[in-house]
Amino acid sequence: MGLKEQFAVIADAWALAQGIVDTVREPVLVLDNQLRVIAASRSFYSTFEVSSKDTQGKLLYTLGDGQWDIPKLRVLLEKIIPERGVMEDYEVEHEFPNIGHRTMCLNARQVFYEGGAGTTILLGMEDVTARRLLEREKDELLQQKDVLLEELEHRIANSLQIIASIILLKARAVQSEETRLHLQDAHKRVMSIAAVQKQLHASGTGGSIAIAPYLSRLCETLAASMIGDSRPISLKVIGGGGSATSRQAESLGLIVTELVMNALKHAFPDEKVEGQITVAYDMDGTDWKLSVADNGIGKPERGFAPGKSGLGTGIIKALSQQLDAKVETSAGARGTIVSITHATFSTKAVKAAICAPARY
Repeated sequence: MGLKEQFAVIADAWALAQGIVDTVREPVLVLDNQLRVIAASRSFYSTFEVSSKDTQGKLLYTLGDGQWDIPKLRVLLEKIIPERGVMEDYEVEHEFPNIGHRTMCLNARQVFYEGGAGTTILLGMEDVTARRLLEREKDELLQQKDVLLEELEHRIANSLQIIASIILLKARAVQSEETRLHLQDAHKRVMSIAAVQKQLHASGTGGSIAIAPYLSRLCETLAASMIGDSRPISLKVIGGGGSATSRQAESLGLIVTELVMNALKHAFPDEKVEGQITVAYDMDGTDWKLSVADNGIGKPERGFAPGKSGLGTGIIKALSQQLDAKVETSAGARGTIVSITHATFSTKAVKAAICAPARY
């Protein structure tokens, strides 16, 4: 190949390379092994408002009166690239004279040629200033949301306590025993909602909630408020656990509270007799089963009276429908068990530890 043909090939290769560089939307520089600019893309000139004559052949650090003499960029080009040959997503923040403060995401790659004819560095730049600003704004909004949620939960807890106190005062003041019992029942339900809210707050509401520790803490609160030292009844939680959304956990907590309240009310009429209530929660894929069992009096000899369903029964049915679950109750001489089953859950027989749950 003659000298003329060689020059033609070099010119064509140069034109092709420059065309590729200009086609890239993000700013791109091609540097020699001395970090002088061999070529720059059109987007580089337009983004940083510099001209070709002030860029081509210049040392990178001297461009724009030294605006590219950035310590982090020196580390990238003089240390990281010679050692690794490539670097991706290397962020640099800098105040550029013409365009202001910018956050640039740099990608650099060292190119080697056959015959050892030196090396070049391809330096690509992405302006992520707007993206980082939006991310910071999002983080600030999330923090504000957490603060507002914290304040809302605090207000709800205080409001529930006030409502419960008013109901209790009214219960003590009324003359009718039937009205007093209804008010005491309402007081317990308000307190149960407060207990559920408290445990949800302790478990956190940002994402899934581990059910086993959530139910354990809830039952500890229920045992302290509804059983205390006055009755010889134990309340425990068993099962493999699993997780649920905050809304699902709230419904499960209210169901457990209603079932425990019902067991305390109906399963152990003799308050001096020892008893046990067991809450079990198990998962099988996306399906789950919640059981509350007691070893109380179970099914009366004459069977259940067909009477009207109570408020607790209605609450449990409504919450179970929201969870796409069905309610089953079985009772016998050794107690009662109420199961809330989602979809086609199947599990082993109820463990011996569950003596038989609550009754409605």
